[in-house]
Amino acid sequence: MISLNWVGDYIDIKDQDVNELALKITKAGINIEGVYTHHIDNLVVGEITSVEEHPDSDHLHVCKVNIKETELQIVCGAHNVRKGLKVIVAKVGAILPGDFEIKKSKIRGVESCGMMCALFELGLEEKTEENYNKGIAELPKDAPIGEDPLTYLGLDDTLYDLDIHKHRNNDCYYHIGFAYEIACIINRKVTLPKLDFKTVKDNIKDDFKLKVDTDKCSYYMAREVRNVKIGESPDFIKKRLTAAGMRPINNVVDISNYVMLEFGQPLHFFDKDKLGNKIVVRNAKDNEEIITLDGQKRVLNGDDIVITDGKKPVCIAGVMGGENTEVDENTKNILIESAIFNPVSIRYTSRKLELPSEASIRYGKGLSYEYTEMASRRACHLLEKYAGAEILDGYVLVDNENHEEKKLSFKPIDVDKILGITISEEDMKHELERLDFEYTLKNGVFNVTIPRRRLDVDPNVNDIAEEIGRLYGYNNLVSSIPVVPIRRGEYIGDIKYRKLVSKRLRTLGLNEVKNYTLVSPEMASKFRYEEREQVVLPNPMSIDKSIVRTTLIPSLMNVYEYNKARGVKDINIYEIARTYDKKYDELTKIAGLMSGSYITNSWKKDLTVDFYVVKGIVENLLDFMGYNNRYSFVRSDCSDLHPGVQANIILDGKKIGIIGKVHPNITKKDIYVFELNLDNLYGKTSKLKYKEAFKYPSIQKDMAFILDKKTDVSEVIKTIKKASNKTLQEVDIFDVYEGENIDSSKKSVAFSLTFNGIDRTLTDEEVMEVFNKIIDKVVSSHNAELRDK
Repeated sequence: MISLNWVGDYIDIKDQDVNELALKITKAGINIEGVYTHHIDNLVVGEITSVEEHPDSDHLHVCKVNIKETELQIVCGAHNVRKGLKVIVAKVGAILPGDFEIKKSKIRGVESCGMMCALFELGLEEKTEENYNKGIAELPKDAPIGEDPLTYLGLDDTLYDLDIHKHRNNDCYYHIGFAYEIACIINRKVTLPKLDFKTVKDNIKDDFKLKVDTDKCSYYMAREVRNVKIGESPDFIKKRLTAAGMRPINNVVDISNYVMLEFGQPLHFFDKDKLGNKIVVRNAKDNEEIITLDGQKRVLNGDDIVITDGKKPVCIAGVMGGENTEVDENTKNILIESAIFNPVSIRYTSRKLELPSEASIRYGKGLSYEYTEMASRRACHLLEKYAGAEILDGYVLVDNENHEEKKLSFKPIDVDKILGITISEEDMKHELERLDFEYTLKNGVFNVTIPRRRLDVDPNVNDIAEEIGRLYGYNNLVSSIPVVPIRRGEYIGDIKYRKLVSKRLRTLGLNEVKNYTLVSPEMASKFRYEEREQVVLPNPMSIDKSIVRTTLIPSLMNVYEYNKARGVKDINIYEIARTYDKKYDELTKIAGLMSGSYITNSWKKDLTVDFYVVKGIVENLLDFMGYNNRYSFVRSDCSDLHPGVQANIILDGKKIGIIGKVHPNITKKDIYVFELNLDNLYGKTSKLKYKEAFKYPSIQKDMAFILDKKTDVSEVIKTIKKASNKTLQEVDIFDVYEGENIDSSKKSVAFSLTFNGIDRTLTDEEVMEVFNKIIDKVVSSHNAELRDK
């Protein structure tokens, strides 16, 4: 809450309509949530002329109250009612905070025509037990009967409730800072309050030592005052603290809060006699304890900052003081702390200890060292004036703040580009003057110095453009089509690659799943086809989430079991995820699992998943990714895959994955899996080349060989390709046979060869020449026999 009466000390706003001013401030970027006034209709000063006991109550009183225009009978239960007391009277029709309307009523049979009020009932004090026990408000004897009591008390203030953007700094959390905001909007100058005071001959440096042993305190200033006289604060301080929502306590404590609300700089007053002659600022020790001003024991750790007397903590820095150095009615000598602490550390400590306060909010926003020093002097000025304090000469200071001025240079066109409009040099000069930003303009270039109080404005043209734009008026910004270069929004890098792969697999009929990175020891022991040491969590939440997986296949097996138990017959799934090992290697893998039918038809036989269907899926994916003719499948020996139905996937001579049927020892179901290392694929393709489709008809020839069972058919295909020329376009296997009429150690493999000419139709003679050459090469290289010669 910001009091406009208070702001009026620093800038003349007597001619401003408070509601119109609120609208101007909101348009300039500081949102005014509400404009509140303490004025209440039908509120008058009254004088009690008689007090009688209620005939039907042991605590109620029947009072006659003179309000000048008439005399009212009011039933009141306050303990402090008495004849001759000046009071605040809410007449019938008055509406108090909380929409409480005063009506004529009967209280236990006695008519009551109004209400005598306490300050908390008018929203002028907190409703605490202490304030409740004070009873109704007692006005001075010179209070004019029949007049508005709030005007008499100086409480007819207007308050702005601010909703400050999180990126706005501390400057709008205090009255001088808000005065600067109003000044730039209505183009007036701010007058700072008086900071002068007299000093005695004694110097604080002869009596006090300061040491800062933490990098979380960048600025610490201490001053000493003596012989303060604890008492009530002057009325204007009490009224302003009350309007801001703070309870007045005594002149010394109130001055500390007053300066904080004035300059935005929290201060802390130590009882110097309790403190001693030394302060050490350091990080707290783990489990270090302190009893704070609220009487609670607080347990700290190394992330907290403490103020100590060299041995024990006397204050939690930026949050709350300690009980052991509290200022009380017997305090005579005071040490004034004005400091800057690490904002993040203060926010952390405040949240951890559940001690939010006006001070911690401001520390958490960041502070300007110039105001830190000025607040210290302002406190001395007020203590001298209203507490009779004697101020020692000098001060002690540790200053590690950056004193470099925030300066930047820019051309008007730089601001125009950001705002999207054209603002003249004269208008920019005008806005910088309103902001009170010092500048020079030479050869069309502005050189600007940003005041330290504006911590939210960095020396870059974007921030300056924002400040100029908001004062120039957002309503003057004209909508226009962007003229900046644009590019199509798309995924890039490995994310784009993963998206393309995922889309391809979905196109091929697989469904994507997501699983936990953590697995059970049993799952982690399966499909260990790579030599990667697994990470075992030292303190897992549960045993089934205790190991970081190095392969995705066990997780897919879990998904299979889950869906199978719920009646899903055909399961074709894949997952793309990162895997991790103990060497901190992260590998992105893509794994698939297929079981049941791949294609279902109501009028035709389903296509059941087998090794070749899964192999076709992998081949399709690799071809899509640009690896055609660069990969192969060779025998593998993974113990969790069927020994006769598995293969390593090889790309450019390097193993990139595995494919096969799950071993019968694990499951009797026909389940096929594959896994590829996506990192080995990303960025390894060369630019794809395309060739023209064949214009001339092709010639197809078939051949079948009887081979040893141990012969790798992929080697036979390589021999066929080497023995041919460019006319051979495709080699496909269309049959594999073992059984009757074939030796038990042999197998029959049939190949289909497709020939095509690039620039002409091939003759049968030239095709047969290549065809016979291929047969001879296969027979000689693989101990093969041409079947059905």
